Amino acid sequence: MPYPEMLVAPMRAELTNNGFTQLTSAAEVETVMNSNNGTQLVVVNSVCGCAAGAARPGVLKSLVGNKKPDQLLTVFAGQDVDAVAKAREYFVPYPASSPAIALFKNGELVHMVERHMIEGRTADMISDHLQAVYEQYC
Repeated sequence: MPYPEMLVAPMRAELTNNGFTQLTSAAEVETVMNSNNGTQLVVVNSVCGCAAGAARPGVLKSLVGNKKPDQLLTVFAGQDVDAVAKAREYFVPYPASSPAIALFKNGELVHMVERHMIEGRTADMISDHLQAVYEQYC
């Protein structure tokens, strides 16, 4: 059963108010992911503490540099169930993880940040890591 929208709305807005497109259905995910143009950052958002303390702030901070992905996308685990399931199909061979951050270039998954790489790290550490990834792929 999905989380109540009232609960996730502020967490969703933290990304969507900063340029991310929220994908709420499998069809939306498929359409965007099959465009295969440029770079796409996909954030699997979550209600957990590591999403609030490190993932979301780290992702947002990572976008202040010159190099950044062309498209910013997000799905919400525990809320947009079909969209998350479809997005995770594109993350293979990585197992389901939330929060998670995936970078695609021309339709190919080129970098994945799984939950175990977020837990215990600061927003600055996540940001620095992502900025290095953007330097390489964006």
